[in-house]
Amino acid sequence: MTAVAPVFDDSISKAPERIAGMFDAIAPRYDLLNHLLSGGIDRTWRTRAIRSLALTGRERVLDLCTGTADLAIAASAARPGAARVVGVDFAGAMLRVADEKLRRDRLRDRIALVQGDATRIPMAAASVDAVTIAFGIRNVENVAAACAEIHRVVKPGGRLAILEFAVPTMPGWRSVYGWYLKHILPRIGRAVSRHDGAYAYLPASIDAFATPDELVKILRQSGFVTIAAVPLTLGSVCLYTARRGS
Repeated sequence: MTAVAPVFDDSISKAPERIAGMFDAIAPRYDLLNHLLSGGIDRTWRTRAIRSLALTGRERVLDLCTGTADLAIAASAARPGAARVVGVDFAGAMLRVADEKLRRDRLRDRIALVQGDATRIPMAAASVDAVTIAFGIRNVENVAAACAEIHRVVKPGGRLAILEFAVPTMPGWRSVYGWYLKHILPRIGRAVSRHDGAYAYLPASIDAFATPDELVKILRQSGFVTIAAVPLTLGSVCLYTARRGS
């Protein structure tokens, strides 16, 4: 019997060309806005995600939906860090910003960037030791297809770490967080990025995305085991960890 992925609100268009165009438009100010809108906590989230992989210094890591490569750089810079990182994203302007950062920090020999789609990852089966995604799975049109592709490219026993926004369940904080997402974040985002749609899309996409339980179910149906969903920052972000079975 074929497993059926859980259904969640997919009313927000996530057509690849639309999402790629939106991120291309905000690429020059993307890092600034990430740090500004999170109060700098985004760095701590990425450190936590990389630590969950328990790297030994020998691994090849795929950073999917790499954007400007902050998580790829964190994987490479960890002590011990990945021996090699491949960052994949479909937004060309984001990759150009990422490449400039790699050139500046002399990381081109350790991190490679590839333009590609999360639902058709341009890598061989069982070719990486770990996969990371930071705030990108929410923007994929077909989440189940992306999770199946991740399972395909990671080696048996390999690890997965996904950071993604979530809707907090704590009543008081949920209200404060919702007010911030609806009223403050879009205004700051528009002012800094000079893009009308991107930072209206962000809170809407968070609200419409799968709950932690739903994403855990998708990962399980894709073949992952030892799955955990750990809430961070009072549940406004979730760190999903999993392992591909042997």
